[in-house]
Amino acid sequence: MKLLQDGELNIDVAFLGVPCSDEFGNANGTHGRSCCGSLGYAMVDAHFARRVVLLTEELVPFPNMPASLMQDQVDYIVQVDSVGDPAKISVGAARVTSNPRELMIARYAADVIEHSGYFRAGFSMQTGSGAAATACTRFMEEKMERSGVKARFALGGITGSLVDLHEKGLIEKLLDTQCFDGQAAASLARNPNHVEISTNVYANPGSKAASCDQLDVAILSALEIDVDFNVNVITGSDGVMRGASGGHCDVAAAANLTIVVAPLLRSRIPTVVKRVTTRLTPGESIDVLVTDHGIAVNPARPEIRARLIAAGMNIVDIDALYARAISLSGIPKPIEFTDKIVGVIRYRDGRVIDTVRQVKE
Repeated sequence: MKLLQDGELNIDVAFLGVPCSDEFGNANGTHGRSCCGSLGYAMVDAHFARRVVLLTEELVPFPNMPASLMQDQVDYIVQVDSVGDPAKISVGAARVTSNPRELMIARYAADVIEHSGYFRAGFSMQTGSGAAATACTRFMEEKMERSGVKARFALGGITGSLVDLHEKGLIEKLLDTQCFDGQAAASLARNPNHVEISTNVYANPGSKAASCDQLDVAILSALEIDVDFNVNVITGSDGVMRGASGGHCDVAAAANLTIVVAPLLRSRIPTVVKRVTTRLTPGESIDVLVTDHGIAVNPARPEIRARLIAAGMNIVDIDALYARAISLSGIPKPIEFTDKIVGVIRYRDGRVIDTVRQVKE
C-alpha cells in the first residue's frame, strides 16, 4: 500500500475477477454462483490502477448494490465462463485441521490468550488462516462462554469459525478484508455486523486510520522463526518463495499481544532456527511463540512470561526450543544461493529489511 501511495509502484492494468457485476461495473463478491466474499484486496487495486478490467461470469441488472467496486473505478467489463471455484477457497491458506499436533498447539495458544492479561470483556482478535490458528478460534469459544467474555471485533481474513462465534453472540463485529472459506463469504452477505473493509482500512500504516491498531490479540503462523523471534512466511526450507505475507508484519507490529503458532519440526525440518532464511516480520513485533514442545516468550515481555508461568504453563527459552529442534533433526544443510536478487522484502514503512536470492541449481 505505501509503495502505491508514494508512487513507487504503479499498476497499469488491474484484471479483477468478480462473481457478478452490472454493465457499469458495480461489483461485489457476496452474490452470484461463485460468491467469494470480501474484495478487500481488489478495492485497493481498483483505486490505484490506471485501467480496471472486471472479469465476471454473471452480468446482472443495474444497479448491482451493495457494490464493493464502484462504476466510477471501472473501465471495462468482460464476461467469462467462470471466475473460479469458490469451493477451493479454503484448500489453500485456510483449512480445518484434525491433526492432533496442530490441535495441541491451538489449545496452548488459547490458554496463552486466556492468561495473558488481554482476555477481558471487549477484547479484539485476529486468528489468521493457518490450521492451528484457525483451530484456536474453536478453543476460544469454550473459554469465552465459560467466562462470559465477549469480543468487540475480529479482524482480517475471516473464517467460518469466527462466523460461528459472531452468530453465537461472542464476537460483536467482523471486519473482513478476505474471506477464507465459503461460510465466511455467505455470512458477509447476510450478517449486517460482518463488514467488508479494504486492505487500506485493515492494516496500512500510511492510511488515516488502520483497524489493526485497535487489535488486542493476534495469532499468526510462520514457516520459520529464529532465536531472535524474527519470522519468515515467504520462503520454504528450500529457499523458494512459497506465498504472500498478507498483513503479517502490520498486525504483528500493531497488536498488543502477537502470538506465533508453529510446530517445532515440519517433516524433519526445524521451524525454530538460528537465523530465518528470509526476515519478513522483525522479532521485536513477536511476543510469544507457541509450539508442540513448549512456549517461548520474548524477553521484552517479562510481564507476559510471569502471567503464563503463574498459570502453570510450560514456558521455555527460545534457545532451548532451537536446541531441541536440532537434537531431533540435526543441522540442515545450508541452502546455496546465487547473487541474483529475485525478491525484495519491504517493511510496512517502506524500508528494505531483506532480499530473496535465486536458489542455486
